[in-house]
Amino acid sequence: MWFVFILIGLTTGLLGAMGLGGGTLLIPLLSLVGVGQKEAQLINVLSFVIMALFILFFNIKNKMIDIFPAIMFSVVAVPFAVILALCVQGANEQVLKIIFGIFLLLMGGYELFCYLKKYHCKK
Repeated sequence: MWFVFILIGLTTGLLGAMGLGGGTLLIPLLSLVGVGQKEAQLINVLSFVIMALFILFFNIKNKMIDIFPAIMFSVVAVPFAVILALCVQGANEQVLKIIFGIFLLLMGGYELFCYLKKYHCKK
């Protein structure tokens, strides 16, 4: 079973490092191998924070990031994330799965719309 977790971690870590949304794949993969929804979301957030810190370090080192907007975004986003995390603690896992599934469908539809608009609707 450890091999499956290592394989999932390598795959989603690689996708996340490339900016392809490894976390979006991580939660469904963990759910498929029997990890509960809340635990899968916790693992996703933890892995995201660790990867984001490394990516942030390298982007700052290479002068690819403007610090002021990043700080302003964080000042708003971090407290909001903490509040929502506290609200979700008592939520039913089935409800969380449904909400996450709806989110994936909406994001997939949005990406498809943007792709079609960019490549097929221009003349």
